[in-house]
Amino acid sequence: MLSSQIQRAADSIALNIAEGSTGQSTPEFKRFLGYSIRSAIEVVSCLYLGKKRNIINEDDFSRLYKAYEGLVINIQALKNSI
Repeated sequence: MLSSQIQRAADSIALNIAEGSTGQSTPEFKRFLGYSIRSAIEVVSCLYLGKKRNIINEDDFSRLYKAYEGLVINIQALKNSI
């Protein structure tokens, strides 16, 4: 089900950041941040599928897309800063 896939990918964002930040080396933390970015992009892909299947309306899609776009930008900025 698409909703459970979105939930797993969304959870994975926070879980990878948490796992990578706990006593890991800088390269290892960056690797986990990369996983988080990929999970966020997975959520966006699922949003597109939901929109295409008429599960997600245009307003919700736009709101969520913007939120995840900002999240990806912020995680990438963090990754670049360390």
